[in-house]
Amino acid sequence: MPYKLVKIGEFSQKKVFVALKSLGYNIKQAQRLCDKGRLQNSSGALLAKNDIIDGELFMIDYVCESRGLKPIFECDDFAVFDKPSGLLSHPSGRKSPYNMYDEIWHLYGKQACVAHRLDAQTSGLLLVAKSPQATTKLKELFENRAVFKSYLAYVKGDFCADILVERGDLREFTKSSLDSEIFSEFKQKFEFIKDFKGYFIDKAMKLGGYATALKQKMVIADDGKRALTLIRVLKSAKELNCNASLLECLPLTGRQHQIRLHLFHIKHCILGEPLYGLSKEQAGDLIDNKLSLQERINLTGATRLMLHANELKFIYKSQKYEIKSQANFNFLSSEIL
Repeated sequence: MPYKLVKIGEFSQKKVFVALKSLGYNIKQAQRLCDKGRLQNSSGALLAKNDIIDGELFMIDYVCESRGLKPIFECDDFAVFDKPSGLLSHPSGRKSPYNMYDEIWHLYGKQACVAHRLDAQTSGLLLVAKSPQATTKLKELFENRAVFKSYLAYVKGDFCADILVERGDLREFTKSSLDSEIFSEFKQKFEFIKDFKGYFIDKAMKLGGYATALKQKMVIADDGKRALTLIRVLKSAKELNCNASLLECLPLTGRQHQIRLHLFHIKHCILGEPLYGLSKEQAGDLIDNKLSLQERINLTGATRLMLHANELKFIYKSQKYEIKSQANFNFLSSEIL
């Protein structure tokens, strides 16, 4: 999504906010455009809302460059996309590469907004609100922990839960766990969990500095915010016929990098992980795309982060929605050690 200088009008001795008002903007919107340095005259001078414009008025505006990605589900208020791995959910500044907003704004206009975070390296379901009103309601669902999310993750090694429980890295989760005080604040999510039997990690986390000049890292810390993830094994290393296991991960809290850090912490790092378990130099080379695909496989076990947002379930305006990814989340033999 490149930014471009777009002429939005021509005026004679008018204050900027008056000129913008005539174009349909309100004072708050005009102030925001000026504060962000988005308005200038024909000489290239940045304009404040009370400056006088005499001639052409230009705005630095994002121009969407759609590549045809379509939602897998939509209704009047929101849409759901299957985001590919490596694609940013948000623009990263004025020189941002192609990202989800190229598609979102192309389809629904610039009031549309993503309702939650999804790391660039993570593929899968991304919920998009089509209006400010829908944005508020959907974000409230996430804040109130009323959205069920299920992820698939290919992790290094044979995931032997019994050993992990024995050494205290995991605890068992059964149907009776639903009544435990540990899970009392997650009752709305449990409405969508049917006969789940597996394990959970309850390890607090916080920001722990920078893995690279640009990427922040999370760390396990007793003084951090609570982070709780349910896990069950879908396929063992024996079933996959390689040194990896396939897990389903249900994050009950929504901390940054929660699943990635929890799995790294119990020594089953996600294949393709670009931050955790790597040196600062190695992480920097990955983020800067300095490694070939084969070098990335050798370093991390895969050509991409093997984490996929697979299911979303929630109740919106009294209607239940259960949306499942349509992507084929798998790895080719050449993508994994």
